[in-house]
Amino acid sequence: MPQRIGHYIKNIKSDFPASIVVFLVALPLCLGIALGSGAPLFSGLIAGMLGGMVIGFLSGSQLSVSGPAAGLTAIVAAAILKLPSFEAFLLAVVVCGALQIALGFIKAGLLGDYVPNSVIKGMLAAIGLILILKQLPHLVGYNASFEGDESFKQHNEENTFTAILHSLKYITPVAVVIGVASLLLHIFWDKFVANKKGIIKLIPAPLLIVLLGVGINEVLKSTNPQYALHADLMVNIPIANSAGEFFSFFTFPDWNAIANKEVWIAGLTLALVASLETLLSIEAVDDLDPFQRVTNKDRELKAQGVGNLISGLIGGLPITSVIVRSSANVNAGAQTKMSAVYHGILLLVCVAFIPALLNLIPKAALAAILIYTGYKLAKPTLFKMYYKKGWDQFMPFVITIVAILLTDLLKGVMVGMVSGLFFVLRSNFKTAVFVVNDMNNYLFRLRKDVSFMNKPIIKAKLEEVPENSYVLIDASRADFIDKDIVEVIEDFMIHAPLKNIRVDLKRSSYKDQGFSKMLQVKTKKHHHVVRQPETTLAVVEE
Repeated sequence: MPQRIGHYIKNIKSDFPASIVVFLVALPLCLGIALGSGAPLFSGLIAGMLGGMVIGFLSGSQLSVSGPAAGLTAIVAAAILKLPSFEAFLLAVVVCGALQIALGFIKAGLLGDYVPNSVIKGMLAAIGLILILKQLPHLVGYNASFEGDESFKQHNEENTFTAILHSLKYITPVAVVIGVASLLLHIFWDKFVANKKGIIKLIPAPLLIVLLGVGINEVLKSTNPQYALHADLMVNIPIANSAGEFFSFFTFPDWNAIANKEVWIAGLTLALVASLETLLSIEAVDDLDPFQRVTNKDRELKAQGVGNLISGLIGGLPITSVIVRSSANVNAGAQTKMSAVYHGILLLVCVAFIPALLNLIPKAALAAILIYTGYKLAKPTLFKMYYKKGWDQFMPFVITIVAILLTDLLKGVMVGMVSGLFFVLRSNFKTAVFVVNDMNNYLFRLRKDVSFMNKPIIKAKLEEVPENSYVLIDASRADFIDKDIVEVIEDFMIHAPLKNIRVDLKRSSYKDQGFSKMLQVKTKKHHHVVRQPETTLAVVEE
């Protein structure tokens, strides 16, 4: 334990500046997701605080940051409307937390390991593009959608692209000035401090951006108030005038609703979706980690469960690991989990003691931070890299991006996984069966796992062998051969003499003996089976 504490203290110079960046990214998202869910604004802030302080501390991930997730917005909004009260919904969040803890104990975390890397990278790129596309309207002062909205179809009947077009009709000049200036400052500062050393490297660009945005708007308020941004274009945190009023923002679940089946249905739905989003996010964050550390996903599910359990008990929204905050954390140079913990503490302290100051921050400045974060996730070099990897990697990558852009995160990832599976099977078709021919000599080599899905190609290739040929079927290198494939080979060996085709079978003595016996029993009347046949076939891959 002392060694671990020393490790966290040693990395505070990296973790604390990163926590400021995550805090500034999380603040508008916590408020926006609560607004989009139809929940009290403070419930989003509670979820953000707990996502940092509780889940950040309990999690095994060093760089993941948790909080209220845009992917749950529609589910939360529907549950709040269906249940008798918001307090009854909080009970569903408690149920969600308990179920997630149970999922951790039954080791459901391994599901995250089955997502192909091309799909993970596609998901990251898609989130980056969504950040850019969704924040462009906020950058120019058009706030028809809530901060953090990731769905293609928005609650105001617009979609991602029509919102950008409509925003051109409602441009606020000061918002544009603040947004563009903030974006340019972010780009300049990152390049300026890249090769610097000392304290200047500890100053995060988002902090300077916020100060710039506040400064511009405050100057306008005092000189030309008619041009200053109005309240709708600023951060809007509930302000308490006393400690008692602040604690009144925390709400408790209605335990009388425990027998309501809708509470349990909502809790189960939240647990499944939140767990899937968390597992996907953890896979993505581990991939972004410069040290490629691997997170224990069962421990993560337990940590998320504890976080949601507490969130439901004190009035917060459901929580998941969130890619946007986590990627901002990675890009800001965080080294350990304490960055997430510090960001949760910052949320609590600032919301409790300086909410009026936070409400001076223009949304356009925060939009610039999110746009830059999006660019980091969807750099053109990522697309070039996957294009060079080949179509079997590039296509699932692109399909995942398009599917997420046109639907939402979970649906898009499911489409991406199906496309990834298709290309894996397609690749297996090509590599599981190796066919070589030289004049009328043919080599059929079965490699790796030969499943029933390879049956059509093997059957077709065998039937293409012309009359008066010699065929060597080499099954010695296959780890597994499906009985359907055995049947195809048996049938070919039986009718091959009709075309004057001589067939030899090479098999390994340590392979599946049942497979070998099946062939011997059915073919010994027609051909002899050899272990080491001679052939002079040239090796040419089809």
